[in-house]
Amino acid sequence: MTLERLAACSATHISSQLVLGTWVKFSEAEFVQTQLPTNPQGTFSVAFDTDFDGEKIAAIIEFLRGNNIAVDAICRYQPSSDLTPAICFYSNETHQALNPLSLNEFAHTKGFQLVQLQTPPDLEKPGLLVMDMDSTAITIECIDEIARLANVYDEVAAVTAQAMAGKLDFSESLHQRVAKLEGIEQSLIDELKNALPLMPGIAALCQVLKQHNWYLAIASGGFVPFAEQVQKLLNLDEVHANILEFKDNKLTGRVLGTIVDTNQKALVLGNLTEQLNLTQQQTVAIGDGANDLTMMAKAGLGVAVHGKPKVVEQAQAAICHGSLLQLLYLMTIPK
Repeated sequence: MTLERLAACSATHISSQLVLGTWVKFSEAEFVQTQLPTNPQGTFSVAFDTDFDGEKIAAIIEFLRGNNIAVDAICRYQPSSDLTPAICFYSNETHQALNPLSLNEFAHTKGFQLVQLQTPPDLEKPGLLVMDMDSTAITIECIDEIARLANVYDEVAAVTAQAMAGKLDFSESLHQRVAKLEGIEQSLIDELKNALPLMPGIAALCQVLKQHNWYLAIASGGFVPFAEQVQKLLNLDEVHANILEFKDNKLTGRVLGTIVDTNQKALVLGNLTEQLNLTQQQTVAIGDGANDLTMMAKAGLGVAVHGKPKVVEQAQAAICHGSLLQLLYLMTIPK
């Protein structure tokens, strides 16, 4: 089947020709069923977040070819009934992964998302997910919301933005920001804690992972009261976050103990991997900020979720918009 003929196929025709979970290759006239090598070591390019017609599939094949990646097999699969089917393009050769920012720039213009993986984790085997909290597991930055209560939001948010973009040392920025929160009543912290907005899809994702014996943890530069609330909401196994000091039921403007910074996050992931006796391939780390990059690099799969451009550029893969349940696309590739 030529790319021209493929591009003329409707989404309905594609769905009828590509049976879910079945690998196929192109022949001159049709899709022909095939199999991947045992323990495939090539490159997986996964497109998701839309209904795929022939034109979109042909565009992806052409894009990959333009980057010297030959497509040897294609598979349409659906990790969850809550997600539209994805299309995976497999190349037998191991290639230098394309930059996630470049993949996103191409895919965004076509109305879908595209990531590349080489040794994807397997949902069916025990694994570890370590996640950032603020702007990852929840939609807000808790320190910025506390700052609203103290009428210092603009000052604190500006420092937060610099830290998340990697322009300011995280520990230094944390002490600067927390110092501005002195005097906030603990009752106001409790009100904020009890109204945390979860990131869309994170609850469903965690439920699926727990059903498959995955260990779930938070490693956050945020604060313990909020991390413990998220732990309760998502049934997480453990959390690591910073400790705010209170005196007379008010914030003192100080942080106690070891700061959970970029290195500490990576240490949490490494320690848990060892404790759980997992291979690196079965570890996943997700986050949105520069202080998540070291942790993400240490994981078998590090995914920027709704991340800043610098984070997307340096991650292994990126989910740039939509539900975090989409992480399942990267963990359920049929092999």
